[in-house]
Amino acid sequence: MKTASEEVTDMIFLSKWSSQTLCAGAELGVFDCLSRDATRNASDVAAETGLDPALLYRLLRALASLGLLNEMPGHHFNLTERGAVLRTDAPGSLRYMAVLEGGPEHWAIWNHVPAMVRDGRQNAFMREYGEMAFTHARANPDGYGAVFARAMSGFSAIQSAWALEALRDYDLSSVATWCDVAGGHGHLMCSFLAAYPHLSGTVLDLPEVLAEKDQLWAGKLGLEKRCRYVAADMFKEVPGEADVYSLKMILHDWNESECTRILQTIRRRAKPNGRIFIIEHIVPGPSESHFSKLFDIHMMCWGSGRERTEEEYIRLLGASGWRFVACHYPLHAKMGVVEGVAI
Repeated sequence: MKTASEEVTDMIFLSKWSSQTLCAGAELGVFDCLSRDATRNASDVAAETGLDPALLYRLLRALASLGLLNEMPGHHFNLTERGAVLRTDAPGSLRYMAVLEGGPEHWAIWNHVPAMVRDGRQNAFMREYGEMAFTHARANPDGYGAVFARAMSGFSAIQSAWALEALRDYDLSSVATWCDVAGGHGHLMCSFLAAYPHLSGTVLDLPEVLAEKDQLWAGKLGLEKRCRYVAADMFKEVPGEADVYSLKMILHDWNESECTRILQTIRRRAKPNGRIFIIEHIVPGPSESHFSKLFDIHMMCWGSGRERTEEEYIRLLGASGWRFVACHYPLHAKMGVVEGVAI
């Protein structure tokens, strides 16, 4: 059993080193050069990718130490199950999420945590770059913008599965129409359409998001007849009278005032007794160690938002014309679905 000092030493060094090693492998595309079925020599991978063979071997060896690769004698490697999800072509690939979180922008903003806590002003993206993260992404479409979009798209597959599991026992038989607000390319909406054939769906997002026609999931999955895309600003308007509205990983981007505006905009167009599902990482009580409590510090750095407790979401709903109904969780409780009804 490790001592307290040994455990803290691991936290200081190993977490940082592990994430940066993983990021380097993802950025260089080495996982795409390997498979689970056959081994390859590090020198062959280096020749294919134009990388230095000696330094690449050391990187591959470190990735194997993290459980992402298997190393065999003679500098041969193949992918583990973990490493396979970092291939670009993997369903729900995490390659670009690794690049995003280990990349220069998200690394730099964390340097501002002490200063933010001292002076009580969050949003390190503004401190570092002089603009909001979404603005920075639009201004750098081939850099941060492209990595951010690919990271969000890949992570959507995991989040959609969590949302489906959270609502596994929910009776959706009376729901005919569903609108996913700020739904991106529509992975969440299409996941529910595939699971519930009686549903029709609408995905709302900004025009520049929906202009990426080759990225829209309805076309990829053959769901165009039951899924439409609407270009609009969620702060100003949403399509009217859906039975259910959803917001996946949206409200955590914004402060209380901004969240209230979004929820009020939806409430104005909701049917009487219409429902809303807020899908987020929900902060549990003080005795529980949870991903959301660290993610909250990232949101402190990234913008004006935060991760919230059930009670904080209940207050947001009450201030915006909704009544809280229940929270629904998948078995592992990584994320939750806060349900509200229009009043």
